[in-house]
Parts: sequence; C-alpha cells; structure tokens
Amino acid sequence: MRIDRLTNQLQLALSDAQSLALGRDHNYLEPVHLLSAMLDQQSGGGIHALLLQSGFDVVGLRNSLAKALDALPKLQHPTGEIPMSKEMGRWLNLADKHAQQTGDKFISSESLLSAAMADQNSDLGKLLLQYGSYERFQQAVETV
Repeated sequence: MRIDRLTNQLQLALSDAQSLALGRDHNYLEPVHLLSAMLDQQSGGGIHALLLQSGFDVVGLRNSLAKALDALPKLQHPTGEIPMSKEMGRWLNLADKHAQQTGDKFISSESLLSAAMADQNSDLGKLLLQYGSYERFQQAVETV
C-alpha cells in the first residue's frame, strides 16, 4: 500500500496515531491508535459526525478505545521507534482493497471503517459493531 494513496485527512490521522502510540510508550502502532486519532480530528474530520449520523454510540466507542489503549503493553525502555503492527498493516491493506473495489483512487477514513466493519472476525470489527451498524454506516457514507 502506498502512503500517497491515503487522503490528506487520513495521513494526518496516521501521524496523530503514531504520536499517540509514542506518547504512551506502546511498542506498536495499532488500529486502536488510528481509530482514536480519527475520532479526535477537529478540522475536516468527518468520521465523528458520520458515525453519529449513522447512529453509533460514539461515547461508548471512545470509552472502549480508551480502555483498549490503557491495556496495551508499554515499553520499559522506549527507543522512539513505533513499527506498525500486523493487524494495522492488515487493516490498511483491507481498506486499500475496499477502495479499489469501490473505484476510489484514494483510501479514506470511510474506507478504513468500512473494511474494519466488514471483517467481523477482527477485534476492531467486533469493537465497532458493538456500537453501531455496518449497514447504517454504509448508508451514511453513500449520502455524503
């Protein structure tokens, strides 16, 4: 997956997620870092509004993400390097595939969430689906 295929908003969220992982002394960049960063985006970050529009319990999701972040292992001697976890790489690849299948030139935050929810066996997919509906999210994406 090429980083230049990510939308600007998603590239910013990825940078924020890396900063979040670094600040918490986590050993890998995980999907929960990126999802947290995407929800926290202020300017142009439509994910929060899109999730609300599609009926998601965003407060509950944020609380679960906070717990998941707190549960991640911490490095005793952080080096400043934050490699991407296998799960994070898999999620980005699935989003790339979703974007290609829908004819999108770029990988958006919406593609990422759609890919995660479509993969109902993943931890992230299960987490998201506890707080909302894939179908309603897809409907909200189509109206935007």
